[in-house]
Amino acid sequence: MIVSEFLNAKLLSGMALRLGLVAGLLILVLGESGFAQTGRTGPSGLPLPRFVSLKSDKVNVRVGPSRDHDIAWTFVKEGLPVEIIQEFDNWRRIRDHEGSDGWIFHKLLSGRRTGLVDPTRESGLVSVYKQDSKSSGLVAWLEPKVVVNVSKCDGTWCRIDVQGVNGWMAQAEIFGVYPNEKF
Repeated sequence: MIVSEFLNAKLLSGMALRLGLVAGLLILVLGESGFAQTGRTGPSGLPLPRFVSLKSDKVNVRVGPSRDHDIAWTFVKEGLPVEIIQEFDNWRRIRDHEGSDGWIFHKLLSGRRTGLVDPTRESGLVSVYKQDSKSSGLVAWLEPKVVVNVSKCDGTWCRIDVQGVNGWMAQAEIFGVYPNEKF
């Protein structure tokens, strides 16, 4: 091996080592699910990030944490799930299913867990099963972006109900719960 080939190989193995270390650190910080699992708590004493739902069918989202800040947009659907990513005094910075973020006054949010049926799906229906198994039989099909109540998740499946329909959905098809989350 000539010297330049040796140096190139040495540089590449050093880069691979650095990339491996960076990847390892990312896995530690983000967790297997790709979401921050930092163990952090906000000033409220509750974990960050976490999912909550809207208490009202009219909730203003502001560009900053006070009523002095402009309204960025208004949610018009009670029960929509949002992710709290930051807290400041009585304000919560949230992120919605589209990735947009802004500030909401804490009293407009509820700890009730809800989910949005696969909001990334362009078309087609999402299956709801009798039990936490595809072989248990279908209960219903739901359209994307339907809001469901989520009462339990086991890391793979979630128990949901909506308009008198009760059953289980694949956890990966719900915005409002983290991958592998159990409650």
